[in-house]
Amino acid sequence: MADKASMHQNAEALAIEALGFIAADPELLPRFLAITGIGADSIRRAAREPGFLAGVLQFILAHEPTLMRFCDAAGTPPAVVDQALRHLPLGDTNYESSI
Repeated sequence: MADKASMHQNAEALAIEALGFIAADPELLPRFLAITGIGADSIRRAAREPGFLAGVLQFILAHEPTLMRFCDAAGTPPAVVDQALRHLPLGDTNYESSI
């Protein structure tokens, strides 16, 4: 069984992979930027903010076709994406008490 620190690291890695997936898609990136209100030039700075990576996974999870495309590309089951969200800041209301 993985410890909480490694689950957090795995969740961060998956969210970063999801961000790369979004950034590489000419349809998803503008939608992501519009929904988040983040400018393309501010993504790196925003990525250091608590909750940003959870927001990336929430964006992926919010649209089943996007979720399935990401999961196919990443070789990851959809349930893993949902579980990863819960190990990121602001991805679960109990995050603070779980670390």
